[in-house]
Amino acid sequence: MQKTLIVIGLLIAAIGLAWPWLGKLPFGRLPGDIHIVREGGGFHFPIVTCLVISIVVSVVLWLLRR
Repeated sequence: MQKTLIVIGLLIAAIGLAWPWLGKLPFGRLPGDIHIVREGGGFHFPIVTCLVISIVVSVVLWLLRR
């Protein structure tokens, strides 16, 4: 459990350090993401981005379990 928490902490720190570059990736603006803007406000639901992230995480976890 200690090793898992240390790895998770290091991953969070690495993502935090890489955030300026990660923010330039097109995630959240992929074709198929729902974005509606009207006078009273807006609605954004990144459905394709969620699917891509889910697939990537599933593949990584599947590879780690092998």
